[in-house]
Amino acid sequence: MESRRSKSAAYTTLLALAGIAILLQGVWAGIFLEHDGKRDAAGSWIDMHARGGEVALALTAIATVAAFVRVRARRDLWLGAAVLTALLVGESYIGGLIRDQGKDTLTAVHVPLAMGIMGLSAWLLARSRRTRESTGVVAYPGSVRRDTRSVSLDFTK
Repeated sequence: MESRRSKSAAYTTLLALAGIAILLQGVWAGIFLEHDGKRDAAGSWIDMHARGGEVALALTAIATVAAFVRVRARRDLWLGAAVLTALLVGESYIGGLIRDQGKDTLTAVHVPLAMGIMGLSAWLLARSRRTRESTGVVAYPGSVRRDTRSVSLDFTK
């Protein structure tokens, strides 16, 4: 029973780490955006932002697999994580276009998409902590003791 709980908790841990990486993306972006158009002055922070995006994407992809394997009954978690992974792939692609091809006009898409990604990440993390009482599904199947007694209801009276 304990091993199932710890394996199920892996999803929440991975998603929390991905959420931290996603939050740091905003910090690093803020640092290099202060240089406004002077890419040479902000080069190392732009590189840090790119590496952080890769870390967030990897952690989210692993969390998606963990959710699918360990808490498959919680479709909200694994489908949400899959959507988050897909959004991070798109966000990384757009960021690459901005960085490598100088398509700065895409920043108008990149930044709002980042805000949505941050919101989805926080929502998924909050959902991962919900239990059977609030969702009808157990977040960590091994953590709840199941009552195996049957109940007989007589409605003939």
